[in-house]
Formats: sequence, C-alpha cells, structure tokens
Amino acid sequence: MKTYTRVMGGLGLALTFSLGALNAQAQAPAAAPAAPPAWKQGMPESMANSTLAPLPAKLTMTKAADVPLDKIKVPAGFKVEVWADSIPGSRAIVAGDDGKYYVGTRGLGRIYELTDDGKQRTSRIVIDKLNQPTAAFKDGSLFVVAVDKVLRFDGIAKNPNVAPVDLTEKFNFPPLQHHNWKYVAFGPDGKFYVPFGAPCNICELPTKEYAQIRRYNADGSGMEVLATGVRNSVGFDWHPVTKELWFSNHGRDWLGDDSPNDTMNRLKVGANYGFPYCHAGTLADPDIKKDNACGGVEQPVALMGPHAATMGVTFYTGSMFPAEYKNVLFNARKGSWNRTKKIGHDVVMVQADADGKNAKVVPFMTGFMNEADQSWWGRPAYLHQMKDGSLLVSDEQMGVIYRVSYSK
Repeated sequence: MKTYTRVMGGLGLALTFSLGALNAQAQAPAAAPAAPPAWKQGMPESMANSTLAPLPAKLTMTKAADVPLDKIKVPAGFKVEVWADSIPGSRAIVAGDDGKYYVGTRGLGRIYELTDDGKQRTSRIVIDKLNQPTAAFKDGSLFVVAVDKVLRFDGIAKNPNVAPVDLTEKFNFPPLQHHNWKYVAFGPDGKFYVPFGAPCNICELPTKEYAQIRRYNADGSGMEVLATGVRNSVGFDWHPVTKELWFSNHGRDWLGDDSPNDTMNRLKVGANYGFPYCHAGTLADPDIKKDNACGGVEQPVALMGPHAATMGVTFYTGSMFPAEYKNVLFNARKGSWNRTKKIGHDVVMVQADADGKNAKVVPFMTGFMNEADQSWWGRPAYLHQMKDGSLLVSDEQMGVIYRVSYSK
C-alpha cells in the first residue's frame, strides 16, 4: 500500500494519507438511514411532507399565578381554581390515606405525593427515573406501575421512606414498548385492572398479549384477559349503577383529519373491540385488512372525536354539583396532534343511559385552546372526585391540578 505526504503551503502542515484507504472509504456503503420515530409508523407516502408531530410537553414548574384561569370556561355556578401547582407532567390522580394524593407522570418518570392539610398542599417526589410510572392505592399500600416494573409501598402515609416490595416478576408484563403507559385502578371487586396497548400505531399484533384489558389479584396472581382489540385505553371507571367498566380508547393515526374517532366504550367480558382490523366499531382499516373486518366487533358508547386524545374517565357521584350531573361521565380530552385543525384540549361530559344508549357528548370545561388561531396553552389529562364532591383536573402541559367546585 502506497502512502503519500503533502505539505500544505502557507500553513506549514504535513498530511500523510493512504491511497488504498481512500479507495476503500470511497467504496464503503452508505450508512443506513435512521429509523423513523415510532409516531410516524403508518404514515402514508402521500403525507411524507406533513408537519404534524406530537405536541411538545412543557415539563417545567408553573406557578398558580402564571396560569391564565380567566380563559377557562365552565357552566354557570361552577368555579375553577388552581388546587396544586409546580407538578410538572402531572397525569392520573389517586387518593391515599391521611390527606395524601399520588400523581403519576409519563416522560419525567416520577410519582408525586401531595399532602393536603385543608389549607395548603405540599409535595414531594416518592420515586423518580422510572419508565412512565402511574399509581393506584389499596388498603394503605401505594402500587406504582411502570412499563417494566410493579412496586408496592406498604404503609407509605405513616412511613414516607418505606422500601418498596418488587412485584414485577409476578405480574409478568409483555415487553414491547409503544402505547405502554398504563392507567391502572382497583375495581369494586378488589381486582387490579391493567390495560396493555398495541405496540405500534397500526400493525398485526406480534403476540396476542397486546391490545388487551386485564385484571389481576393485588399480588399479581389470577390474571384474566377481559377484552381484546383495544388499541390504547388510558382511562376507565365503573358505572355507579351497573358497576360495568367504561373505558376510553385512542384510534390510530395517519388516516386523515376526520378518521378514525377516539371512543368511549362499555366493557363486556370476552368482547373484541376491533384493533387492528376495525376502528370505532365500523371503519375497516385500509392497511391491515381482513374479510368482514368489523363483524362481531363491540360497538362504542360514544364517538369522542378523531385524534382528540380521550384520556381520564370519571363518573360523577358527589352531591356538590346539581342533580343533573349525577352519574354523568366526565372525560378529559388532552387534544389532537395528528390533525391539521386541532380538537380536544377540554373536559367533556358523556350523557348516556346506564346501558350506554342515547349518548351525547357535551362540553364542560373549555378555553385551553383558541380555535380561531389554533393556539393552545393547556392539556387536561385526568380527573379525580374529592370527598366534598368537587372535581380535580390535572393539566399535563401546565403541570398543575385544578379544583372545580359549584355553589348556587
């Protein structure tokens, strides 16, 4: 192999190089292009130049004084205030013991503990740097569920630094990570309910353990699959009269502005809700095809808007709100990204018969988005009814929790 030395005039630098090395470098194959991000999976070539992308999260502290409460609109007689601030990324809220509340996050990997002494709220971080954790509470124990972990903190109200019991192996979660954040809760039957989203935007499922809603005993034993074909449920609650579970579900992306709808659904044990072949009960997928794609698919209670990001679900059972709100379902819609004209960024009500018939979707808490110029500042995510009948609403974008109350 020949080498050559050349002196660069003016700079006084001598460069030595190999002709063979240069030839080999010229003949080396180009590096493979980087894989597209997961949220682009399913994007058709016709939309290759689309500027649509997930909305960036703020994930920094916001003080109550910096929240534009005057922009929030609610029906007459209702009042909105900032109940807790400086909780970046706040999502699902669960009540614990002794005036404590636990708030999960997604990207930040934290569980916050809020303590309410009746006058003010203080907060601390229970655990940090987990993979998208959320929480549930039962019999004095905090259950923290991440993508790849289940931890139980026993007696945490009295012992803030208690070491967790690791239940991960007993729950045996499937490993693939897409639509992997979970809303979890204990039902009226004392069982632990856990959904598992599809590991893709749209695809044939690699194994049958995805796109499910399951329930377990609190120790991870007794797993049952309750429903299949559920693409991404991130909120549910039990109807106060029928005790049936109602759940939200996200539709797939990249089928245009107006399809498919997100949905609100009643859980029927053993039912299939369509994914990946059928969306919103009636729309056959154009990419993942199957004969009679929507045959036998359980129909939704209500269509919640295309790409609206329907999130938290709470039936109102309190006595503070007027009588017409009793047993009404409240749903936080975090807001669309896969749509040229945004929708959501609000809290709506689903008014329906106990059997899910005659449903209609009615606005309740709006003003987080300006439809005229498509600007937005807040993203309601989850709800929690307090003992006095008021309603807490988390805002994942602002990192605050609102309290909605009513007085005549």
